Amino acid sequence: MKLIKQIALLAILSISFVSCGDDDSSSSPTEGTSQISIKLMDAPGDYEHVYVDIQDVMVKVNDASDDDGSWVSLNAINTGVYDLLELTGGVNILLVDNFEVLSGNLNQVRLVLGTDNSIVIDGESFPLNTPSAQQSGLKIQVNETLLPNIGYTFLLDFDVDESIVVAGNSGNINLKPVLRASVEATTGTISGSILPVDVQTEIVATNGIDTISTYADVDGNFLLVGLNPGIYTVTVTPDPLSVFTPFVLENVEVTLENDTELGIITLE
Repeated sequence: MKLIKQIALLAILSISFVSCGDDDSSSSPTEGTSQISIKLMDAPGDYEHVYVDIQDVMVKVNDASDDDGSWVSLNAINTGVYDLLELTGGVNILLVDNFEVLSGNLNQVRLVLGTDNSIVIDGESFPLNTPSAQQSGLKIQVNETLLPNIGYTFLLDFDVDESIVVAGNSGNINLKPVLRASVEATTGTISGSILPVDVQTEIVATNGIDTISTYADVDGNFLLVGLNPGIYTVTVTPDPLSVFTPFVLENVEVTLENDTELGIITLE
């Protein structure tokens, strides 16, 4: 068997996916981009090992159709064979890390599996049959609205005991994935505008751990994205060759899925 990586895949997305999004799949797209991360954790199962061969994670955004041409790969950072039973007791694995997708409605997620899937019972290894997953990937209806410039983490809880099925007298062991999931916004933004607009200006926000920076555009507007919730110090630094001095704004609060608007900042 292939070398088992210490982590597990975003696995077996299932027909039993519980999302906190209540949005209708027909909702209109939102302009811009959002970031997606996916983590996997597992409820304990009564087996010694459950190995799953993960090949890819894909999503369908702003498309509720059955068309196979609109799937987008998330370039999973961890692919290969994983033991799902290592992801218990609060351990989780990052499968997708801040992948940028179009904002709007995240309709479906697909987990594409390879052929090297198996289960170990009483010291004996058996093939784990997942024919439909190998052909087209395991699909889940999500229907979660993704707002522009916001990061989202999908937490997937794989239920091994409910997902392993012995097929009658054949003795075949099949994988019928059951995965419960939740989604949470993980970042916020800071925005504002700078006067005068004809001075190149850098804007930096830091909370002592994370530092995010950007420049004002030609109209003086700026947007800092991907900020974890917390209290930030925002420093506005004009071109050193200009006559203006830096401006510092303390105690700027960033909250989940919200934009903190600083309004107009006039350089002096």
